[in-house]
Amino acid sequence: MESNFDNYGSHSIGCVTLDPNNQHVVYVGTGENNSQRSVSWGDGVYRSEDGGKSFTNIGLKKSEHIAKVLIDPRDSKVIYVAAQGPLWGPGGQRGLYKTTNYGTTWDSVLYISPNTGVTDVVMDPRNPDVLYAASYQRRRHVWTLINGGPEGAIHKSTDGGKTWNKLTSGLPSGDVGRIGLAISQVNPDYVYAVVEAANDGSGFYRTTNRGASWEKMSDYKNVSAQYYSEIFCDPIDVNKVYILDTFSSITTNGGKTFNRISTKARHVDDHAFWINPKNTKHYMIGGDGGIYVTYDAGQNFKWKENLPTLQFYRVSVDNFEPFYRVMGGTQDNNSMIGPSQTINDEGIVNADWVPLVGGDGYEALTDPSNPNIIYCEWQHGGLTRYDMQSGEQLSIKPQERKDEAPYRWNWDTPLITSPHSNTRIYIAANKVFRSDDRGDTWQVISDDLTRQVDRNKFKVMDKVWSVDAVAKKCFNIFLWKYCFVNRVSAC
Repeated sequence: MESNFDNYGSHSIGCVTLDPNNQHVVYVGTGENNSQRSVSWGDGVYRSEDGGKSFTNIGLKKSEHIAKVLIDPRDSKVIYVAAQGPLWGPGGQRGLYKTTNYGTTWDSVLYISPNTGVTDVVMDPRNPDVLYAASYQRRRHVWTLINGGPEGAIHKSTDGGKTWNKLTSGLPSGDVGRIGLAISQVNPDYVYAVVEAANDGSGFYRTTNRGASWEKMSDYKNVSAQYYSEIFCDPIDVNKVYILDTFSSITTNGGKTFNRISTKARHVDDHAFWINPKNTKHYMIGGDGGIYVTYDAGQNFKWKENLPTLQFYRVSVDNFEPFYRVMGGTQDNNSMIGPSQTINDEGIVNADWVPLVGGDGYEALTDPSNPNIIYCEWQHGGLTRYDMQSGEQLSIKPQERKDEAPYRWNWDTPLITSPHSNTRIYIAANKVFRSDDRGDTWQVISDDLTRQVDRNKFKVMDKVWSVDAVAKKCFNIFLWKYCFVNRVSAC
C-alpha cells in the first residue's frame, strides 16, 4: 500500500467523500476534524478525477479543519462542506459552504460567528435540499480547551441552505459542545444526534418527525466529544445506530441502551466507519490501531497489517551495531524501536519493531555508551528506563519532595541526555530536574518556571468561562484509557 497524498499541501485529512455519480471522483477535506492538543491543520478541499492518482485544490484554504463533504446526488456540481475553522484562534473560513460549480466558487450558506464553525451535516435522501447541520463553538489555547458555547446547535434547511431554522424542541439549551448527526436511510424522518452539553444536557437524542421535536433517548455521551462524535445509521434497521468512541458501541433500540463492539484482538479509539449496505454483518472500523474488518457483525475482526499508518511524535537513533536502530514515541501505539537496515530478504517487517513502553510515546533516547539502555516516555512525564538486554523496565519519573506541591507535567514532556556524561539526563515539568545516575535519583535544578497566574481568569473567545464550562481543559481520555487497560489503580 502507498499514500496518494504525500505531495500536496497537507498530510492531515479530516474526511474523504466519493461522488455518488462517479466512482473515480474523490474529494478530500484536509485538517483533522477534532480539537486535540496535537491536532494538525489543513489547507482546504481537494478533488481527484482519476480515483486518487492526482488531486487539485479547489478552495477553502483558510478552513483549516474540515469535518464533512456532501455531494448532491441529483447534481454532482453541488457540494457542501462543513468547516470547523481554526482551532487556536477566531476567523478563517468556518461554517457550512456550498458550491454549484464543482468548487470554482464557494458561498457561505451557514455562518454563525468568528468562533463557531460547522462540525457535521447530513442530507435527506428523499430531498437533498433538506439539510441538518451542527454548529460547533470551540477554542484551544496552551492552557485550556473550551469545547462548547451558546452558539452550538442543530440547524435545518429545506431549501438547499438558503435559509435555516435553529432546532430547539427537546434539545439542550445553554452551552452546547460538539454534536454528531446521522439520518436513517430506512426512514429519513428519523435523525439521531449525540450531543455534549452543560447542565446534564449531554446525551443521545432522536427525532422521528424531521427535527420538529427531539427526545433524549439516554445519557450516553462520548468519553471525549471533541475527539469522536460521529454516528452511523444501519442501512436496514431504523433503530440500529453505531457510535464511534474509545470503546465503540451499537444501539438496537434507537439509543435507549448501548452495547460495546468487541475489541478482541483490536485496538481501541475508533474514528472511521463503513458498513456494507448489502450485508450489514460486514463492516470496517478505522482507528488508532489501523483498519479492522469484520464479516460476522463484530464477533471477530481482521487487522489490515499492510497499511503504514503509524504516527511518530518523536524520532531518534542509537549507536547499535552492525546497523543503528531507529526509535521514537508513536500516537497511542507505544514507544517503539526497530532496525535501520536488515539482511533479511523481505526487508524490515512489523515483527522487527519492539515495543518499549505503552501509551502515547514521545522521546525515546539511549545511553550513548550503551544502546541497550533506553529512556522513553508516555504522556504527562511517564518516564521509564528500559534495559533491552535484561528486560528490566523501571519507572524513573521524578516525584515530589516532602511538603512540595505536585509537579505540573506537559502532555509531551521535554527530555534530553547529556553529551558530557553518559549517565546524566534532564527532564522538565514546571521545574527542571537532573539525574546523574540514569534516573535512580533526581535533583531539582530550577525554581518553578511558570508565571504563577490563574489560568481560569484568562479570557477565551472574549470572555472568562466558568470552571464548569463544556469540556473545559478536556478530560484526559488517554490517561484514563491507559489506566483502564493496564489496571493502574494509582491513576
